[in-house]
Amino acid sequence: MSSARLPLYKVRRSRVHGLGVFAARRIRKGTRIVEYLGERISHREANRRHAAKPVEDNHTFLYTVDRGVVIDAGVNGNDARFINHGCDPNCESVTEDRRIYIEAIETIQPGEELKYDYSIRRDKDDPPNIDTIYACRCGGEDCRGTMLWPAKRPKSRQRKSR
Repeated sequence: MSSARLPLYKVRRSRVHGLGVFAARRIRKGTRIVEYLGERISHREANRRHAAKPVEDNHTFLYTVDRGVVIDAGVNGNDARFINHGCDPNCESVTEDRRIYIEAIETIQPGEELKYDYSIRRDKDDPPNIDTIYACRCGGEDCRGTMLWPAKRPKSRQRKSR
């Protein structure tokens, strides 16, 4: 069987978190791997669903498409929902015609886990331990320690007046 007929990826247990998506064969840079699918809902409904979960629960399949639409891959979602966060990603999400695709930003070797930067938005009403709730476990050399973006900056030191 030619490699073009083999699936691009397989879902299996991940060291990063729960299930992950792994290259089943070499995936060339620029390849559109999978569309992020699920129920398309309003932001109001997404907020309602998120608020119904315990605050410590960081497991979410909600993906913001634009100002009007959120995809909830927890309902009728596909394997794209299992692609884990990584601070040094090999994939990125691309929005095209109000659809979300995951594409390779570098060549990915067989067995390598697919990861993209979730860049989860911070909100003014986040709990004080939000960085702990959304702690990153990617293990990357440049790991920023959180799936949130922008990463929380250390408090700057006040300059002493002279």
